[in-house]
Amino acid sequence: MPQAVVEQRSKRYKEAAKKAVADPVAIDPAIDLLKGFNATKFDQSVELIFSLSIDPKQADQMIRGSVSLPHGIGKTKRVVAFCPDHLAPQATAAGAIRAGGQELVAAIEKENFTDFDVAISTPDMMRFVGRLGKVLGPKGLMPSPKAGTVTPDIAAAVKEYAAGKVEFRNDAGGNVHTVVGKLSFDKGKLTENINAMVAQIRKMKPQTSKGHYFKKVVLKGSMTPAVYLAIS
Repeated sequence: MPQAVVEQRSKRYKEAAKKAVADPVAIDPAIDLLKGFNATKFDQSVELIFSLSIDPKQADQMIRGSVSLPHGIGKTKRVVAFCPDHLAPQATAAGAIRAGGQELVAAIEKENFTDFDVAISTPDMMRFVGRLGKVLGPKGLMPSPKAGTVTPDIAAAVKEYAAGKVEFRNDAGGNVHTVVGKLSFDKGKLTENINAMVAQIRKMKPQTSKGHYFKKVVLKGSMTPAVYLAIS
């Protein structure tokens, strides 16, 4: 990390940076390093960031999907469900904060309501949800079949996402930023979650991708320096 950037950090961060290593390490020692950084007053999320050898401008090289990690991510998500009215009680029972059909679409359209983490829709509702593209699209909240958020089994999807199912997509630079748990998780749980996420991203490698797929993989806490992983 450039010295100028480190100088702007807090004293706690500067102390943690002294323990960081420049070379990539395996997952086990990476977790040890992460847990060895100075603690904060809150339970930090553990983030896994992939820099991939993909061309985000090519539709067949986009990386987007979702995965239920073995041990969750240590937090629940706020989910809304677009579904026929008779399925709304099932969706709310499964954990949706709001659920319904055209009335919910109209309400969100009118209120510009986006105070949620995930939107899930049944396929038949997408013709109405499409009207919310200008509201949900810029915030990455638009339901998508590829991400698993357009499904006929609305209750099961709501339950999975409310429990912390991870949705991910690459950014314009070809990077995928994900959460794989909390710093309080024991080493075994973090290791299994990280391995599951790496396997999921590896499985999605585009056939047209050129060069070394995993250019760089970083593990970090919300408030810690980065630890580079030796992932091939």
